[in-house]
Amino acid sequence: MAYRYRCGECGFTTRWTTESEAEDLAVAHYSDRHPRLVPGGSVEINRKNPNSLGCVPLFGLACLVLFLIIASCQR
Repeated sequence: MAYRYRCGECGFTTRWTTESEAEDLAVAHYSDRHPRLVPGGSVEINRKNPNSLGCVPLFGLACLVLFLIIASCQR
């Protein structure tokens, strides 16, 4: 699933990423922009495509095509 954190103090949002990475980005934002506050805000889950793998399937397909091209050129 893809997660995004929204800052509770300003308009900052993290990019869509894994839950742990989005949390790390939110904590880094709070320590940089709001150093005396406890990290808060809200979490969004990508409900449009919650089981999205991002570009992983496309990358795998590109690697497969590249492998097939290389294999056919070596004969």
